Amino acid sequence: MDEKKVSILGIPFDNLTQIEFLTRLLIRMEKQQKTFLVTANPEIVMYAKEDPAYFDLLLKADYIAPDGIGIVRAAKKLNMPIRERVPGFDLMLGLLDLSNTHRKRVFFIGAQEEVIEQAVQNAKKRWPDMILAGYHHGYFDHSDPKMIEQVKASKPDLILVAFGFPRQEKWIYQYLKSADYGIAVGVGGSFDVLSGKAKRAPKLVQKLHIEWLYRLMKQPSRYQRMLALPAFMKKVNQQKRKEQKK
Repeated sequence: MDEKKVSILGIPFDNLTQIEFLTRLLIRMEKQQKTFLVTANPEIVMYAKEDPAYFDLLLKADYIAPDGIGIVRAAKKLNMPIRERVPGFDLMLGLLDLSNTHRKRVFFIGAQEEVIEQAVQNAKKRWPDMILAGYHHGYFDHSDPKMIEQVKASKPDLILVAFGFPRQEKWIYQYLKSADYGIAVGVGGSFDVLSGKAKRAPKLVQKLHIEWLYRLMKQPSRYQRMLALPAFMKKVNQQKRKEQKK
C-alpha cells in the first residue's frame, strides 16, 4: 500500500494534513484535473461495509480524507497513525479560500432551496473574489442527466455537493464520468452551517473531539446513526486481531 494511505476496514484513507490536502487540490485545480474527493467518517465506512456498490465507489475516489476522530483513533489502534483529522467542513472552507484567492468558479448544489440561497449569499460576502458558477437545491431527480449537463455548462473548478451520503458520492461519480475537469466533493450538511441555519460545535467541543455528542444533544434523532460508532470500533478490533495473526 502507498505509504500515504492508511487502510481502515478496506477503505484507503490519505494520510495527509489539511494543508497538504489543499496544496495537492490546488495543483489539480490549476491543471484542470478531474478530482473525486471524499471526506469519510466511521458512519460512512460502516455503510460501505454493508453496501458493496458504495464500497467500490469509494475506492474510485482520488482522495479520501479522515473526517472524524473515530478514524484517527482506529488508525492508531491499527498501528498506522493518521497525522491529523481533516474535518470535511474545514476542508470545504479551505477550498473556498483557494477559490477566492485564485478566482476559481464554484457551483453549489444541494440542501433546501432557502438554505442554498442563503448559503450562497453568505459565501459571496465571505469570498468576494470567488466566481459563482451557479447553484441549485438538492430536491430533484438525482438520476436526471439534465442537471449534470447544467452544472457542466457552468464550467466549475469546484463543485460542492450537499446531498448526504451515499447519494452525493453516487452523483459525483456520474458527474465526473462526463465532465472535463473539476474538483467535486460531498459536503453533507455543510450548507446548513454556511447558511446560518445550523451552528457548528463550539471550538472547545471541537478540540475535545466530542462534536458527535454536541450533535446528538442538538438532534436526538441522530441516536440510530450514532450506533455505527461502537460497531465500527468492534470491526477495527477484528481487523487488528487478523493482522496480528499474520
